[in-house]
Amino acid sequence: MNIVVIGTQWGDEGKGKLIDILSEKTDITVRYQGGSNAGHTVVVGDQEYVFHLIPSAILHQNKVCVIGNGAVVDPKVLLDELEDLKKRNIIVTPKQFKISDCCHIVLPYHRVLDGLRESKRMNKIGTTGRGIGPCYADKVTRCGIRMIDLLNPKVLKSKLEDNLKEKNEIFQKVYGYNDFSFSEIYEDYLNYGKQLEKFVCNAAVYLNDAIDRKKDILFEGAQGTFLDIDFGTYPFVTSSNSTAGGACSGSGVSPTRIDRVIGAAKAYTTRVGEGPFPTEFSDQLKTEIRAKGNEFGATTGRPRRCGWFDAVLVRYSVIINDITELAIMKLDVLDDLKIIKICTAYKANGKIYKDFPNDIDVLSSAVPIYEEVPGWQASTRGVRSFAKLPAKARAYILRLENILKTKVKYISVGTKRNEIIKR
Repeated sequence: MNIVVIGTQWGDEGKGKLIDILSEKTDITVRYQGGSNAGHTVVVGDQEYVFHLIPSAILHQNKVCVIGNGAVVDPKVLLDELEDLKKRNIIVTPKQFKISDCCHIVLPYHRVLDGLRESKRMNKIGTTGRGIGPCYADKVTRCGIRMIDLLNPKVLKSKLEDNLKEKNEIFQKVYGYNDFSFSEIYEDYLNYGKQLEKFVCNAAVYLNDAIDRKKDILFEGAQGTFLDIDFGTYPFVTSSNSTAGGACSGSGVSPTRIDRVIGAAKAYTTRVGEGPFPTEFSDQLKTEIRAKGNEFGATTGRPRRCGWFDAVLVRYSVIINDITELAIMKLDVLDDLKIIKICTAYKANGKIYKDFPNDIDVLSSAVPIYEEVPGWQASTRGVRSFAKLPAKARAYILRLENILKTKVKYISVGTKRNEIIKR
């Protein structure tokens, strides 16, 4: 069974916890897009782990984790993650961790360029400043440096010299920024390559061979559908394909080999950074939900914007990802509310929109049309079966199923690994 897990909103839906649970029963977990701009938080016992690049399944023994070709890797961040795991007595071996030789590499000039561009924009995008966008831009313009290049001093030297000649000219003339040192970057990245070489392989061949041997694979998405470069709220998006289709192009596995697509959605909605957000709460409720849900970015620490569940948004995500089942996360955060709202349509420019509008101007001016349901005002934290949820909590889940026309298979009622209901 090969399963893709994706976010149906703007990221931070709780995919890390869901993936941690699902990976117990799969053999291999693949990270197929994004970079260290993403963050997955997993709580095991009293230990909290935050992963930016390594799939969270690394916490399970006898599981293999793979970073696919669609991801971009900052080797220093990756080595820091490996070192942090080592300090916690988790030793990662080449048998259980593999990196595609086709991954593109984030370099110092990518990070600096990311920050400089954002600082000069009149309308901020809300980038994490991790260099992800500029790295993907180099990939598309065919001047990127790949993981395999770090293993070949001659190739790395040639590519880095060509890149720095162009980049330094841009930095000087456009931004008034000092030159980057070739020798410093070259030596650092050669060293990174030597440390990571034992993990590098042709991941596409490895994964397809594993499928032929009847291994079960979990494809771990980063960010969410509406941060996708094509289907997201452009330009307030990431630089990769965070939809289910990205799992295939980002791993080298054919779409015909995918069996299930699980969409994660919070019981409400959050967003980090800039961009339209029709169902955003008023300041008071935003503060309350942010505090109860600990809504601060795992990567940047930025406070997340919070709002009501947007069924228009998630319904579109169900369509373009062909989601087979849903996971509703953080239901417990809504436990104290008397009234809960579900957005079922938008109104903008005198028109009703039941389908998600791709026009950013329409979305920015959209007024949500809500359906109100009663809150349950009781704790769901200790509940482990759907039948034992408060009746009004069950009604909320069933109403979401009805609107989205998709089965809700998982319901998270807390931060810990075991605080989940499986239907």
